[in-house]
Amino acid sequence: MITGQLRNEIDKLWETFWTGGITNPLTVIEQITYLIFLRRLDDMQTLKENQANKLGMEITDPIYEPKHKELRWSYFKNQDPETMYRLFTQPVVDDMSAFDFMKQVGGNGSTFSQYMKDATFMIPTPRLLDKTVQMIDTIDMKDRDTKGDLYEYLLSKLQISGQNGQFRTPRHIIRMMVNMVHPTTDDKICDPAAGTGGFLVAAGEYLRQQYPEAFHKKEFLQYYNQEMFTGIEFDATMRRIGAMNMLLHGVETPNLIPKDALSEENGDIEDQFSLIMANPPFKGSLDYDIVDNKILNIVKSKKTELLFLGLMLRMLKPGGRCAVIVPNGVLFGSSKAHKQIRKEIIENHQLQAVVSMPSGVFKPYAGVSTAVLVFTKTNSGGTDNVWFYEMKADGKSLDDNRADLISPEQFEQVFTESDKVADELLGKCDIADVLKRYQKPEEESKRERTEQSFFVSKKELQENDYDLSINRYKEIVYEEVEYDSPDEIINGKGDEKGIRQLTEERLNLLNELEELLK
Repeated sequence: MITGQLRNEIDKLWETFWTGGITNPLTVIEQITYLIFLRRLDDMQTLKENQANKLGMEITDPIYEPKHKELRWSYFKNQDPETMYRLFTQPVVDDMSAFDFMKQVGGNGSTFSQYMKDATFMIPTPRLLDKTVQMIDTIDMKDRDTKGDLYEYLLSKLQISGQNGQFRTPRHIIRMMVNMVHPTTDDKICDPAAGTGGFLVAAGEYLRQQYPEAFHKKEFLQYYNQEMFTGIEFDATMRRIGAMNMLLHGVETPNLIPKDALSEENGDIEDQFSLIMANPPFKGSLDYDIVDNKILNIVKSKKTELLFLGLMLRMLKPGGRCAVIVPNGVLFGSSKAHKQIRKEIIENHQLQAVVSMPSGVFKPYAGVSTAVLVFTKTNSGGTDNVWFYEMKADGKSLDDNRADLISPEQFEQVFTESDKVADELLGKCDIADVLKRYQKPEEESKRERTEQSFFVSKKELQENDYDLSINRYKEIVYEEVEYDSPDEIINGKGDEKGIRQLTEERLNLLNELEELLK
C-alpha cells in the first residue's frame, strides 16, 4: 500500500494539477499515465542496451534510435523545466516531440502502446511537467507492488460517474467478489465493462498470491500475459488508464477490446470465458435495434443492467462462473424483463449467492443500493438453494466521506485471514464474515431466517416470482414491550412516582420560588 512520503508527494502533485487548471480527475490520471508510459519505454530500451552490451551484439528492435536521445526519459528528466517542456511541445527529431514519439510507437510497436495513439498532451506549464516527471522518477518501477499501489492510489481519486452510470468500484468490494469466485490458473477471465481494469487486476493479484509457483513456468506466464485477461471498454480514455493499470500490475499485453459490449459488432464473443466479473452500467437505456439479437433472445429489455446479465450468460462457457454487481431493482423488479432474466438464471443455470450491500458503498458519486450475484452457467439448471447475505458494513463510513472504520492492516486481514477476524470486525466490516460463511454452506444451512445470512430454496423463489430481495425472505423478530396501566402512570407504581406526585412536587417548588421572590 502507498504510505508516507510517496503518498504525500502524490497528494501534492494532485493539488498542483488542480491549481494549474486541470480539475477533471480522469484527465489528471491520463496525463500521469502518459508520463509513466514514457518512463517505461526508456526502461525497456535501457534493458535492451544492457543485454546487448553483455552479449556484445547489436540491439534488436530498439525502441529509440541514437538520434532520439533527447526524447528519452533519462535525458529530459535532467533538463530544466523550460527545456523539458519544449521537448514535449515542439518537434525535436524527425518532426516529433517526446510526446509525439510515444504516440508513433503505438503505431508500430507493442500491443499496449496502441492504446496511446489518440493521446493528447494537456499539462499546461513547465513547472507542473517538471514536478510530475520528478515525482514519477522517484518510484521504484522494478517493484510491481509499489508501482501497482501507486496507480491504485491514483485511481482511488477517480470519483466521477460516466454518462451511462459507470463508476469505479471500490477495491475492497472487488476483492470480496474475487475471493468468492476463486480464479484459477486455468481460467480465461473477462470484464465486459472493464473501465480502469480493477476486476482484471484484482484477479491477477489473487493468482499471484494463491499460485506463486505457476509464475515460474514459462508456458503459464505467456498465457497470463497474453490470453488470460480480456476487457471490453468503448471509452478510449478508460482503455488507456485500464491498460496502464494492468501493465503496472504485471500483465504485459492486456487485451482490451474497443467495442460496445452490447452491440451486434461484439456478437462473435460467445461461450469463450470461464470467469466473468463486472460492475456494468446501471442507468443506461438502449434501443432494441442497436443491441445484439442474441442478448435480446435471453432478455428482451432496453435496460443496460438487464442486458449485461444476458451478455454475460452468452459470453460464458458452460461451467463458467460469474460475479456481478447489480442495482437492487434487478432483484425485485416486477416488469416482464426483470422476471425473465431472474427466471433464466435460476431455472436454466445455477444461482449460488445474493449478497446485498449497504446503499453507501458507491458514495459520494452514487447512493444506489446494490447487490452481488454469483452464478454458474450450466444450460441445464442446477439451482437448489440460494445463499442470501445482508451486508450492513463494508469497513468504511456510509456517508460521502467514506472514512475508514478499520485500519489498512485489518483490511488486508479481511482477505487473508477472514475466518480469524470475521467475528471481531462484524458490524464494522462484514466482508470477512461474507467470505467465511460463503465457504461453509453446510453450516449456513442451519441458520435461521432471523440471522444475517441464510439459504432459500428454489421452490420458495419460484413461489415468489423469483424475487431475490433478501427482505422478502428475512424474518424480523418483534420484542413484546409491556407498558404500565393508565392508573399506574397517573398514580405511580411501587417506588416509582406517577404524574400526580410529580405534578404536586412541581407546584410545591413553584410556591417556594414565589415566596423567595417576595
